[in-house]
Amino acid sequence: MSIAAPESMAGVLGIAGTGPKATTLDIVDHIQKGFAVKALYRVSDFLAPGDVNFKFQIVSRATLARRKKQPGARLTAHESDRLARLAKVFSFAREVWGDDEGARAFLFRPHPMLRGRRPIDVVLGTELGARLVEEILGRLQYGSAA
Repeated sequence: MSIAAPESMAGVLGIAGTGPKATTLDIVDHIQKGFAVKALYRVSDFLAPGDVNFKFQIVSRATLARRKKQPGARLTAHESDRLARLAKVFSFAREVWGDDEGARAFLFRPHPMLRGRRPIDVVLGTELGARLVEEILGRLQYGSAA
């Protein structure tokens, strides 16, 4: 199964690598120190451009309001990890479907292999859920039943 290329994830997250291309280790470093709050807005705009409340599924409204008041505020490592998980699955879905709209349609539409749950909700829930959605994307990419 293919997974999203680190440079694609970095593009969605709005981060640059230490060299000409971002690596997975660059992303790990960013997760550990915490992404800038603007990364949350960027990923939310990629995944749900018409939904101004989507970002609150990742960071609560009250927490985000407090962080916006702090200069140079960063997400926690846990929040950053969740954001990177979303960027990874979105990047993979974009690779499979060929464009942002196809990826969004897949992520926000209930899927029978997820007992009618939307892939985005499963991804937001747990890392194991994200892996399940990646398996479905892998099947779609290689023409297996999905």
